[in-house]
Amino acid sequence: MKVQCLPVRISVRSTINQNGNFAIVQLRYQFRVYPTPGQQIELAKAFGCARVVFNDGLRLRQCAREAGEKYVSDGELSRRVITEAKATPQRVWLAEVSAVVLQQALADLNTAYRNFFDSLSGKRKGRKVSPPRFRSRKDNRQAIRFTRNARFKVLDNGRLRLPKIGDLEVRWSRTLPSDPSSVAIIKDAAGRYFASFVVTTAEDEALPPVASEVGIDLGLTHFAVLCDGTKVAAPKFLRRAARKLKRLQQALSRKQRGSQNRKKAVIKVARAHARVADTRRDWQHKLSTAIIRDNQAVYVEDLCVAGLGRTRLAKAVHDAGWAGFTSMLEYKAARYGRTFARVDRFFPSTRMCSDCGRINEKMALDVRAWDCPCGSHHDRDVNAAKNIRAAGQADLNDRGAHVRPGPVPAARREAVTHPNAARSTRSVEGISVLQGAERMSSLRLPHHRHGQPDRPVPAHRPADPDTDPHRPGPGQQPRRRTHRLRAGRPALRRRR
Repeated sequence: MKVQCLPVRISVRSTINQNGNFAIVQLRYQFRVYPTPGQQIELAKAFGCARVVFNDGLRLRQCAREAGEKYVSDGELSRRVITEAKATPQRVWLAEVSAVVLQQALADLNTAYRNFFDSLSGKRKGRKVSPPRFRSRKDNRQAIRFTRNARFKVLDNGRLRLPKIGDLEVRWSRTLPSDPSSVAIIKDAAGRYFASFVVTTAEDEALPPVASEVGIDLGLTHFAVLCDGTKVAAPKFLRRAARKLKRLQQALSRKQRGSQNRKKAVIKVARAHARVADTRRDWQHKLSTAIIRDNQAVYVEDLCVAGLGRTRLAKAVHDAGWAGFTSMLEYKAARYGRTFARVDRFFPSTRMCSDCGRINEKMALDVRAWDCPCGSHHDRDVNAAKNIRAAGQADLNDRGAHVRPGPVPAARREAVTHPNAARSTRSVEGISVLQGAERMSSLRLPHHRHGQPDRPVPAHRPADPDTDPHRPGPGQQPRRRTHRLRAGRPALRRRR
């Protein structure tokens, strides 16, 4: 089976020089390899030795912690787990594989501990990272890594020479932009082998600048809706392969545990899932490349995929693959000199009118179009894409910066502040919305507080106080307005 190999974004590091020009970026390219039966045995030895060294290092640090001893340093760990272990009868077979493979296994353990400690201290942002766990020989994915110290080499005939393994046949789909700094050999659950190269490119690959900027609203019915009205239908690769997967899963359930037929059935199921994942990745690569090529700036919404994965739409959310798609947009924008930004997930892009800035009530998912009191008719997804682009243009301070809504003045008909008013935006500072082919600038009133920026005036509120119908006349007391709170909701003091 021929597989088209595309660059896989696992870890991308980019560096921008002082002039703001693109300087250095690290990419990972993955290609299919076909080892011989003898090379598969050598790879299995390398996988096992790397797993044993990782587990021995983890066990040594856990025992030191339980005994109240100090943390075992990286150098001490390497000496005891690799150098001294090779001299013992129980670990003498560690010398049969490359020493670089064993050192990289300990490097992975050190990275796992460092991520765990950084997560505890708050230095590492995002979800909490759990401590390292033992590796198992039954894991679906096995991997080893060779660095330049191992002296791996890509030969003139296209084969990959690895120490103590041999020359592997590689199915090249493109040439590498530079000499690789490391290569990882990966075996997946379907029994396929891949060579993953890490390359560093310092060439200026910036595309010619274009005038268009795009906001993208991701969804399930339509995978992506652009602010210009373009709708990309969701391919739903997993749903299309559901019938075949069901048949293979049923055949697997009939096989006796521990039998060879069950192992063959497991591989068939894994290959079916791998085909779905490969097809989805290839499609996302093509779509993300087209978007980056045609637009100078790309703005997307920072969705909480982990939270949506715990709802009744979990299967459809994971089938869409939003996180992988946005990651592709991010690293391709850094590589080709484009701008990429994420808009805050609490920004009310769906409920905000892209013409007047009014925030309407929450809508159910089956409401695909709505009318604003200002007279505008909006498609739900296209309106959200326009608001995402406007928010990204207004609040983008740095590449990849998060856009958060600012403070919002309460509407005149409200006497209290709702609990969700602090995280909703009536009109974001500096946003210019599109109406037809013209940009409308927001009206502003001077703010009485010292040092506060001017705030945009909603379209439904009169800008001139003399024309305000709620202003009390001569000799009249201001009318007090109250708002009935919902039962169980605490009253909040109004901001002054």
